[in-house]
Order: sequence, then C-alpha cells, then structure tokens
Amino acid sequence: MSSSRLSAALPVDHADAVLCGRVRTPDGPVPVLVRDGMVHSVFAQCPTTADLFDRDDAASLTGTELCPLDELGQVGSDATFQLLAPIDLQCIKAAGVTFAVSAIERVIEERARGDAQAAATIRAELEEHVGNGIRSVVPGSAPAQRLKAALIDAGMWSQYLEVAIGPDAEVFTKAPVLSAIGWGAEIGIRSDSTWNNPEPEIVVVVNSAGRTVGATLGNDVNLRDFEGRSALLLGKAKDNNASAALGPFVRLFDAGFTMDDVRSAELDMTITGTDGYVLSGHSSMREISRDPDELVRQTLSEHQYPDGFVLFLGTLFAPVQDRDEAGRGFTHKIGDTVSIASPRFGTLTNRVTTSKDAAPWDVGIRTFMRGIAKRQSAVS
Repeated sequence: MSSSRLSAALPVDHADAVLCGRVRTPDGPVPVLVRDGMVHSVFAQCPTTADLFDRDDAASLTGTELCPLDELGQVGSDATFQLLAPIDLQCIKAAGVTFAVSAIERVIEERARGDAQAAATIRAELEEHVGNGIRSVVPGSAPAQRLKAALIDAGMWSQYLEVAIGPDAEVFTKAPVLSAIGWGAEIGIRSDSTWNNPEPEIVVVVNSAGRTVGATLGNDVNLRDFEGRSALLLGKAKDNNASAALGPFVRLFDAGFTMDDVRSAELDMTITGTDGYVLSGHSSMREISRDPDELVRQTLSEHQYPDGFVLFLGTLFAPVQDRDEAGRGFTHKIGDTVSIASPRFGTLTNRVTTSKDAAPWDVGIRTFMRGIAKRQSAVS
C-alpha cells in the first residue's frame, strides 16, 4: 500500500470533520488532529487519545504541524511518520450477534461444529424456522420471549439466539489495551484457522465520563471454525495478534456528525485476493437489532472505564459465497486486501496475514507510559 492512498481514505466531507488519530514519530506515538491536509500533533496538550477524548475543546486545539497527510505511511514502512490505530489506553470491547444475519450465522457455526461443508444445509433449515421471526422482534420484548419459547419447543434454540433476542447483549473484550492495528497495517488470522472472515463494523468511542464522543471503522476478524466448535473458544477466535483493526481516524461528534450518523451508516466492503478473487459486501446499520446507545449502556452497566473504551457494534456481513469449493463458503487467503468504506467515516484498508507473521505487538502500557514521562520531562 502506498502512503498516497491515505488522502483517499478520508470521509467525503473531511473538510467539515474533526478527525483524530495517532502517529508514530521518531520520538514516540502522539495524538493528532487532521486539518486542511495537514497532520497536527497535540501531544503537548493531550499526551494520550484518552486525554484528547475527555476534552470538550478537542476540535479547537491547535497543536504542532507534523507533516502533510500524504506523508504518513503505514506501520512498517520507511516513512518518518506512521499512522497507528487511533486509540491508545481505551479498553477494546465488542458487541456480538447484533444483526439477524450474524445471529443465524453464529447458530450455523455452532450446529456445524466449525465444519464449513455442513453450513449450507443448516443455513436453509434455520432460515425456514428462524429468519423472519428474528428479523422482526425487539430484543427482550414479549414477542421475543414468545419466539424463544416456540424455538425451544421446535428444538431450534441456541445460546446465540439468547443474545440476539434476549434482554442481555453479548459484550466481550476484543483485544488488550494498545494492541489494535491501524490503516495499512497487516491484519492477523490464526495460522491454524481454515474458516474465517472479516467483520466490517462501526466502532464508537466512549470517554472516561461514559460519554460517546465519536466513531470510526473497524475490522473485528472472526474465526468461524474455532467459535463454531465451542463458544468457549471465543477468546481464541477473537483475540489474536493484529486481529483488531481501527481507523483510519476517529471522527468526533459535533453539530454536523452525531450518533444518528452512526445509526444510518452504510458500509461497503471489498476483499481482493492475490489470486484475482473479488468479493463485495454491504452492511447497513439501520438493520441493527439494538441501538448503539443501548449497547454502550450495557457495556457501562456495573463497570467503570477510567480511560474510556471503544465498542465494536457488530456486523451484518456474513460471507456465504463459495470461494474455492462448492458448499465451503468463504475463507481468507494470505495476501487478501480488505477495504471497509463508509462515506462519512472514510476507508479502512488492511492486508491479511497470519497472526504469527504479523508484526509483533511489543509496546505495552509500561513502555508506553515511560515514553510519555521521558518526553514530558525533556521539555519541562
């Protein structure tokens, strides 16, 4: 990927957007704002993005010019300034099974025990018994409870349907603090997975006060074979090196960009293989079964996040097209390029590799905080 493509990855109305991110500099990572094609470091005012997202005046910070936007490179390039994931100390959370299609696909994985070849038959059976009902009920409502009772009687109940139409959302920790990758970086799939896919999602940003302050794009990589064998393998299916991508930038909420833009977002995804394979998909946030504010509320319920958190909101995308063999559906190949785009959020692009071969995550919280302290003492 060329760094010149980053300008094309901005929202269509980027001139009116407040875009925040993180950049690796020779001195260490810094929070940045993007204005008029220039990248400005706000490290002096906000040493972390957690600090930046806590400020009501974030949009008005001036900062120090670093470089033109198109001089930013992806991590691993020889660029002086490299774009990182646009968060740092925030917990990385995810909501699962928030769309009817993804709920059905999770049940398929469970019933197939991770066997892709068994998926087609099970999918047809589930659509016949579950499809219309699960798309029409409000989770936790009386009609949802009646549907649950009917499905239990029919022998079709699943733990995935519980979180799809029951009162409690599935919210889990997707990845450790500081482990997310950004635009242009290689995204990791476990080397021992044979059935997997990207998950294009909107990701909301919540500050330390529990206020949702903005949103970005994310790829919540999913290993269908692992989670399908057992839901208790969710950690292995979801939390691996380089398996959470975010970016390119966080767009802060303002008068012209609000939670309603999250609710109405349309996402397009393209997967391009080195073998010439191309798959396109579309996801609409209008079809989400739980409102984003409700997912944030449940994440905050009886828990505090003193550095804030980000929350993947789930995906409608469920690739069922066969890639190589009839009946096996889609799975990634090394070298696939995944681009997730939405007009008011921009485009997040990553190339697929294995988690073993992806760049190792080597900057933890201790190293990160020591670096901040060292730079602050140098200028005091």
